[in-house]
Amino acid sequence: MDDHHTHAATKHSRHPSTTQPARIRTDQEAIQTARVLAQDFAASAAKRDRERILPWQEIETFTASGLGGITVPARFGGADVSYLTLAKVFAIISEADPSLGQIPQNHFAVLQLLRETGTPQQQARWFADVLNGHRIGNAGPERKARAGLITQPTTHIVRTAEGLRLNGTRFYSTGALFAHWIPLRALHESGNAVQVWVRRDAPGVTVVDDWDAFGQRTTASGSVVLENVPIDEADIVDMTAVPTLPNLAGPVSQLIHAAIDAGIASSALHDGLAFVRDHSRPWVDAGVSQASDDPYIIQEAGKLQIEVDAAHAVLEESAATLDTIAQQPVTDESSAQASIAVALAKILTGEAAINASEQLLALAGSASTREKHNLDRHWRNARVHTLHDPIRWKYHSLGDFLLNGTLPRRHQWN
Repeated sequence: MDDHHTHAATKHSRHPSTTQPARIRTDQEAIQTARVLAQDFAASAAKRDRERILPWQEIETFTASGLGGITVPARFGGADVSYLTLAKVFAIISEADPSLGQIPQNHFAVLQLLRETGTPQQQARWFADVLNGHRIGNAGPERKARAGLITQPTTHIVRTAEGLRLNGTRFYSTGALFAHWIPLRALHESGNAVQVWVRRDAPGVTVVDDWDAFGQRTTASGSVVLENVPIDEADIVDMTAVPTLPNLAGPVSQLIHAAIDAGIASSALHDGLAFVRDHSRPWVDAGVSQASDDPYIIQEAGKLQIEVDAAHAVLEESAATLDTIAQQPVTDESSAQASIAVALAKILTGEAAINASEQLLALAGSASTREKHNLDRHWRNARVHTLHDPIRWKYHSLGDFLLNGTLPRRHQWN
């Protein structure tokens, strides 16, 4: 490990505490809890971004609220909220601080995958952990070019005289620094791709805070280094059937990402309009005394509001589609329908986030670019988060389905 990694790992070597959370019982309670937290999170979001203050306390507050367990199935003691509620919760939190929205994204995506692929014993074990305050992180793909396709495992489980051991280096590990469990894809000694659940504090696990993107700065989406990590067979989830198994894991994961973008769009528009009202000067040819009376600004504000509202509406419509599909056994056709519905939401929310965060600066004027306002964080967050998976491929999936009836490929980005 190089000096930079060593320094970063040492600087943020603290392990997450385990908070015993409240128990949320209803959809309405989940949404109201998110609103209360969002008010607190928003107050210090700009400072966290500017100084890159990792949100340890905010994540503990999120966990203590009980929001981390809202999708746990009812038979395991969870609220089992609707996908519509899940989307609303993420949009609310992300409007306050999109980094705080993205950190638990993998937590909920993994819970959906556990619901669909885990054994009954694994489900009972890990759902109980979540209800007891455990957080789930992620260890994404190897970032080096030699890793090939993003779905190609670069981490291996090998059998030694001491038992199974896990080795590899991963990046884009959102949530891992704050997590208790870090599920990741690996190549089993059998040759099969598996998901292996690794304890954050297991011997040989090092979570490195080397995330240095210009947006989503406090997600700590850096590296996970795995050096001869001991693995138990019970910690391994067989993923062999996942590519052919009709499921909602991909659509749910994408729904959450779309909700994060919707939150960014709303926050950018809100802050942009507030700056125009309170700080911007009217253009010399406008013939008005305040910028909020400039007819061109008024028109653009209306257009942006329509775009953001439409994005939220389609997001909620796609979530409701998932709720309807989930009421019956998922088929190839209904899984594809879910992917297409969420692709449409992902397109509109992603473009609304980028456009609103860009236009807020154009409408607010040069004064809005001053560092003390930190309004550029909206564009930086939108630009970085929407690169998670390319919108151009959402257009492709949508068009190919409409024209040719081609079902989208089944993976976590669809």
